[in-house]
Amino acid sequence: MAMPPPGRPRRLLPLFLGLFQGALLLCFALFFTYDKPSAQAEDTILVASKIYSTFPLFQDIQVMLVVGLGLLLAFLPHYGLSALTHNFLLLNFSTQWALVLQGLLHHFHHGQVHLDLHSLLTAEFAAVTVLISVGAILGRASPCQLLVVAACEVPIYFASEWAIVTRLGILDVGGTITIHVFSCYFGLGVSKALFGAVQRPVHPKESPTHSSDLLSLVGTLILWVFWPSFVAVLCQPGDAQHCAILNTLLAMSASAVTTVVASSLLEKDGKLRPSHLQNGSLAGGVAIGAVADMAVPPATALALGSLSAVACVLGLRFLTPLLARKLRLLDQCGIHNLHGLPGLLGAVASVVAILAAPKDSSESGLSQMSPAEDNAREAAWGQGGDGGAGRQALCQAAGLAVAVGGSLLAGLLTGAVLRLRCLAQPPEPLCFDDSLYFKMEDQAESPVLGERDEEGGLALREKV
Repeated sequence: MAMPPPGRPRRLLPLFLGLFQGALLLCFALFFTYDKPSAQAEDTILVASKIYSTFPLFQDIQVMLVVGLGLLLAFLPHYGLSALTHNFLLLNFSTQWALVLQGLLHHFHHGQVHLDLHSLLTAEFAAVTVLISVGAILGRASPCQLLVVAACEVPIYFASEWAIVTRLGILDVGGTITIHVFSCYFGLGVSKALFGAVQRPVHPKESPTHSSDLLSLVGTLILWVFWPSFVAVLCQPGDAQHCAILNTLLAMSASAVTTVVASSLLEKDGKLRPSHLQNGSLAGGVAIGAVADMAVPPATALALGSLSAVACVLGLRFLTPLLARKLRLLDQCGIHNLHGLPGLLGAVASVVAILAAPKDSSESGLSQMSPAEDNAREAAWGQGGDGGAGRQALCQAAGLAVAVGGSLLAGLLTGAVLRLRCLAQPPEPLCFDDSLYFKMEDQAESPVLGERDEEGGLALREKV
């Protein structure tokens, strides 16, 4: 790969991150502060109760994103260190960027932004969309390209959420549409624009090994355990949160069992594929988010979990190779199977649940996330009757269309930006290799590193 022209920054990644952190430090110093301590004893007790009810769930989400998702992405045998580190970097980068954007746009009053735990939580939800989207291009994109994805996707996510939740008033407490569907099709749009010109053969370093699959499965188990916290954290404490936890556990239990059944039936010898277990076991958690706080029967949660697992496994086996062959669409981590297809199922389930819900279900365990959603519930289950439910179901469908169409278009535009040479996209022979970005001690002691890879790696390191 050619060396960058003279005058171009030789270390783009530390320069970009250093400027970003310095700008955010200045922004926080000028505009951000914490709420003043409560003077009244009653207010202090209320604040403390909110913290104690939210922070344990927030900690669970932290474990999910930092440890669980990081390990899930470590299925590439020569790229595990990069996958874990880049996941951790993107989480922190995107969270800080989201805090600034949502603070200045929505919480800027009298020249200051007041931070609290809820604002940090919603900022991390914006970061989740980035962590999911980059799975489509994992291993083939440089850290600079990943950071550009994060910088572009976070504001687009906030715009999409505003259109879907605030304007259309959809019900989606667990982020099935607003997070999973949006991030999936944004990532696929980025991948299509960046890699869709030619069909890429299987890279010799991208096939998982026994140890990398085992590490990835450990990440799946961690995500599986803590997923109910992700779905229920924004529910109103009480009946709604209780309902969301139960529905999520049932859906994910069904998806885990169904994944084993579907994977075994698809193989002639009845053996299981690790990739099916790593993804299908989590599909129920994606699908249930749109209806988790609704008073749906337990059988509905089980059925939705099973259907989402079947869709995920079939997508891994048949749809991903078909899309790669016919549309030249690269989906490295199979985000369409874990987040896209179950997300579409969950959105359809929310439409059916709203149309089938009894008129008094607004009193039986639905969360109260925002005024927009409260108005939507009144329209769907209040005095509006069946007509109100029909309008809300139509809003759910419209929200899904906006999430898919808007994210695809934005992803395509972002992917076009990533093709800039200054962002140091790695050449094909050097993809999926930790040694491109990390100083490996075993290689430092070994003289048998291939000269061609070493020369290419040195040329690329000059750019990143």
